Amino acid sequence: MDPLGAPSQFVDVDSLPGWADAYEAKQLDSHQNPVEKAQADVRSPFPYRKDINAKIILWKGDVALLNCTAIVNTSNESLTDKNPVSESVLLHAGPDLRDELQKLKGCRTGEVKLTKGFNLAARFIIHTVGPKYKSRYRTAAESSLYSCYRNVLQLAKEQAMCSVGFCVINSLKRCYPLEDATHIALRTVRRFLEIHGETLEKVVFAVSELEEATYQKLLPLYFPRSLEEEIQSLPYLPADIGNAEGEPVVPERQIRITEKPGVPDDASDEEGLEADLSFIGSHAFARMEGDVDKQRRLILQGQLSEAALQKQHQRNYNRWLCQARAEDLSDIASLKALYQTGVDNCGRTVMVVVGRNIPVTLIDMEKALLYFIHVMDHIAVKEYVLVYFHTLTNDFNQLDSNFLKKLYDIVDAKYKRNLKALYFVHPTFRSKVSAWFFTTFTVSGLKDKIHYVESLQQLFTAIPPEQIDLPPFVLEYDARENGPYYSSYPPSPDL
Repeated sequence: MDPLGAPSQFVDVDSLPGWADAYEAKQLDSHQNPVEKAQADVRSPFPYRKDINAKIILWKGDVALLNCTAIVNTSNESLTDKNPVSESVLLHAGPDLRDELQKLKGCRTGEVKLTKGFNLAARFIIHTVGPKYKSRYRTAAESSLYSCYRNVLQLAKEQAMCSVGFCVINSLKRCYPLEDATHIALRTVRRFLEIHGETLEKVVFAVSELEEATYQKLLPLYFPRSLEEEIQSLPYLPADIGNAEGEPVVPERQIRITEKPGVPDDASDEEGLEADLSFIGSHAFARMEGDVDKQRRLILQGQLSEAALQKQHQRNYNRWLCQARAEDLSDIASLKALYQTGVDNCGRTVMVVVGRNIPVTLIDMEKALLYFIHVMDHIAVKEYVLVYFHTLTNDFNQLDSNFLKKLYDIVDAKYKRNLKALYFVHPTFRSKVSAWFFTTFTVSGLKDKIHYVESLQQLFTAIPPEQIDLPPFVLEYDARENGPYYSSYPPSPDL
């Protein structure tokens, strides 16, 4: 209890600025309408909703100090965890809370338990247990973390609570990647407010200094503050955005109920893989989607339709994308073998690949593939060009044709559709022959996009020098082989 006359250490949620407040004030200061005109035909699955944004607060501070109806405490299965959040909650709530927790006899992962707030400003404390994260059990961890947030919100609804203060449920001790967990937290809250928004007035995300930047980055994806921000955020949404309630979706585990059990849907206009899958038993009421063995068999027999193949390919790519977002790829990123630079003469994004920086024999090439997907997924939604520097590469830097074929087969159709040119800089005779065989006999649709570039001067007719970051050894090599280059060249339509 605060001494008489001393200012309270607790923070009233009504005094905190809302998620959209600072953004809208900035729009007014710049004399812009906070809802800009944008592409009306391209909308995010999390559209701009001013009414929902008004309920959201991002606050850097201790959740135990919030004066709201309920706060969330993250703990372990025995409710005795010693993490910064639970220790602060126990400290400020007083010894009565510890006694109450002993009576609860623990809490299962993903579930919630309710206690009074005792000495806290909050009336209630909702205790929950986040999952321990292991990459091999990622799907189970995602489902459990979703359950934590969903069950907290459901309990708040059942108890007619007006406001809830969330801590970051995934504690460091449980090893859950912060960005992945934040996606789940934000989309679950968003979907709940879309359906049950009238039951809650305020939802506060109480974060630490380390967590704040991640929340600031991802909140616009799920709570865009204008139509313009909604469109800008669309390319950065992850592949798995959950179902209508935000729950992670595993397509292979979905069970679909047929309208007429035991009767094939001959009259259905729906095309795709479902039409090729048989019923389970002679009088089945359900059928599974995603029989991998049968899919492969049908492909070999040439019986899958084009739509079914595209659907299967998209699911496969989404699995790779989800894995790419979950993996630690910092070792591949440190090679600086793939990076975004400026734009070409047509305004298209330029991506650079430096062959010499790829130590093929020393790195995990599957992680390299994941890194490519991770970096390129949002780039490939629009037209782009690739610049590949073959300069001074040797046998240890040569990408195997099997790897390139695998990459080409995995990536989404947008990669191939929006790739407008591939500039092959400083090619050798051997590399030209290899590229010709690869584009002629292994993949299709790529040969006409390849341009062999013998000098930087030739490259600069398509991409201005100031729009591309060149590795120093490339500059040195080109100056030695072709002479020094200059910063201005007349544009050439021939490249």
